[in-house]
Amino acid sequence: MLADIERGYRTISVRPQPSGFGAEITGVDLGRPLDGDALAEVKAAWARHAVVAFPDQPLTLDQLEAFTLQIGPFGEDPFIKPMPGHPNVLELRREPDEKATNFGAGWHSDWSFQPEPPAATILRSEVVPPVGGDTLFCDCARAYETLSPTMQRMLEGLRAVHSATRAYGTKGVFARETEKRTMEIIVSPEADKSLTHPLVRTHPVTGRRALYVSPVYTTGIEGLTLPESQAILGFLFKHMTDEAFVYRHKWKAGMVLMWDNRCTAHFAEGGYDGHLRVMHRTTVAGEKPV
Repeated sequence: MLADIERGYRTISVRPQPSGFGAEITGVDLGRPLDGDALAEVKAAWARHAVVAFPDQPLTLDQLEAFTLQIGPFGEDPFIKPMPGHPNVLELRREPDEKATNFGAGWHSDWSFQPEPPAATILRSEVVPPVGGDTLFCDCARAYETLSPTMQRMLEGLRAVHSATRAYGTKGVFARETEKRTMEIIVSPEADKSLTHPLVRTHPVTGRRALYVSPVYTTGIEGLTLPESQAILGFLFKHMTDEAFVYRHKWKAGMVLMWDNRCTAHFAEGGYDGHLRVMHRTTVAGEKPV
């Protein structure tokens, strides 16, 4: 069905990036429930391009939540206090006078330390600063596909260790933070726990295989020594974030962006000190990586 839809979109317009990684979707109003055909085409474009942008979407928080539920049930968002009255919406807010590092400033796939990490993250721009604030995405599927067959065979069957300890743990970055931050981060011993996922995971819709590791949440490889893990992961981190696999997203106010955490990693750039930036975020529940 995915291939049939991709042969010709009938209800939406899709403009892919030159590489095919990332696309802009127009001709759709996310403030209203999508009918079956439009929803199927949006999901097909998302599966094909991994990162899809919807410009000019003046959504309320209720409408953002309603669109999220059309994609799938809400994911669980730990360690960050949600918005009052909207337990499934996070406000990513940075005031003009904040000195703390901008949130998301490290390559990661959202909440990969969960048993069933989110399939999608949906982010809507409310206030966009005049400079900086780009979000970078790397194509972890194409990064895997360009590895040598020998390297692919070596990675087969390996399980990566994921944990939130470096960010939200009792000795993590936020626990050591001294600068004032508008966002309320919840440091917790729960963040110090770890679990394993396949280092290479298979996408449940496209069947493509992708690297499933990141510098922020991947702390090692099961069964390997720390130096062995660091050597392999260091190479993979450098490889997957090579500019050949990276799409730089530039924001405009009122834009909705949806990305696939199962085959991408992302990095939030700063560069907007002295300016207000406000984004609203939801996640869509995913499945156990295989």
